[in-house]
Amino acid sequence: MKEYKTNEELLDYLETKNVTVKNRKLALKKLEKYTYYSIINSYKYNFKDSNNNYLPSVSFEEIYSLYNFDKNLKLILLKYVLEIEIVIKSLVANHISSIYGIDTYLDVNNLDNNASLSVRKNLINKINKEINHNYGVHLAITHYKDTYGFIPPFVLNKVLTFGVISSYYGLLKQNDRQIISKKFKISDLLLKQILRCLTNIRNICAHNERLFCYRDKYTLKYKEIDANYKSKDNLTNLYMMIKSMQIFLDKRQYNSFIKAIEKEIKKLDTKLVSINVNDILRIMGYPNV
Repeated sequence: MKEYKTNEELLDYLETKNVTVKNRKLALKKLEKYTYYSIINSYKYNFKDSNNNYLPSVSFEEIYSLYNFDKNLKLILLKYVLEIEIVIKSLVANHISSIYGIDTYLDVNNLDNNASLSVRKNLINKINKEINHNYGVHLAITHYKDTYGFIPPFVLNKVLTFGVISSYYGLLKQNDRQIISKKFKISDLLLKQILRCLTNIRNICAHNERLFCYRDKYTLKYKEIDANYKSKDNLTNLYMMIKSMQIFLDKRQYNSFIKAIEKEIKKLDTKLVSINVNDILRIMGYPNV
């Protein structure tokens, strides 16, 4: 859009493109709440042909159903990624505390010497910046800094992002990484890859980007998770990550996770007209659809 348009004008414009608006009043409420850009501009491509024209019978409500599906999918994924984040942070904190101590662990020499010194220093500096940033703001950080002069790993966990803890794990010495990865019966390389991808998924969910069409340049050694799966584009997709999360969640958690996703897929199936739900599942990376 080159100029501002009201929501009424945007719906008028959409209708000139042969997109039906079945309930204008409700559509306006959706636009006011979530914006035209978030709903239409982000999801319209799934309802267009190769000539960039909308498919027959497309409605605003149908496009919104995909937006809503993706929104709910993000809430589900975020819930379980946060659970995994807690587990990973605890394992890393416990391990480095037992090996390097609770007051001397933030030393570049405790990290993998195969990584450049500048990369290791950058991580330590990033962690120390987080400590300084939260001093005087976060009660536990302030208490330990004032009382003991250092921040133990289990307290540091409270302020580190998943991205930083993932980088931290990736820069641990290989023996340290392997001890942690064995808890999940996978290689340290696979755990490093999964954590990197989960960090990106967490950010997508937190910043309300599109999730269902997720592709990641960080390719997983996916044959270690599902030997029969074949990736069509060799990029990590959402289905791969859903399967990967089974490694970290107990059986009850994973079953609840999958059921929640399946519920949203079934709901979407009842809303789609111009496209099929399998079209969306293929984008997500689901096999045999």
